[in-house]
Amino acid sequence: MDLSIRLLLVDDEARVRQGLRMCMAGEPDFEVIGEADEGTEAVELAASLQPDVVVMDVRMRGLDGLGATQRLQAANPGARVVILSMHDDLNTRAAAEGAGATAFVGKQEGIARLFDVIREVAGPEPGDSAPAA
Repeated sequence: MDLSIRLLLVDDEARVRQGLRMCMAGEPDFEVIGEADEGTEAVELAASLQPDVVVMDVRMRGLDGLGATQRLQAANPGARVVILSMHDDLNTRAAAEGAGATAFVGKQEGIARLFDVIREVAGPEPGDSAPAA
């Protein structure tokens, strides 16, 4: 049984995605299975890769993270999306919740907080959607 949390990283800045990937490589329960630099690509990759959690920036070129989150939820109700944004204010948090995000982490909160939230929203058995027999 695969117990790793399968992640899709979505941010328009390649260096942010690279930094996240490098930090996540040191976590035995994380597996980055894909990356996207804008929302439309994220929706397409999520449909094909079926990640356990999508880590999504808000402001990107093309379809932004909130629009992509809405599309993910429409296609797969219950999709787990963690919004990761430097725009951490009440309006952005409310918009993320309204779009269907599972959680919100401000980039200034740090990587440890992001990892805790990912583990929390992934649930007890990531990668295994069938109940134990």
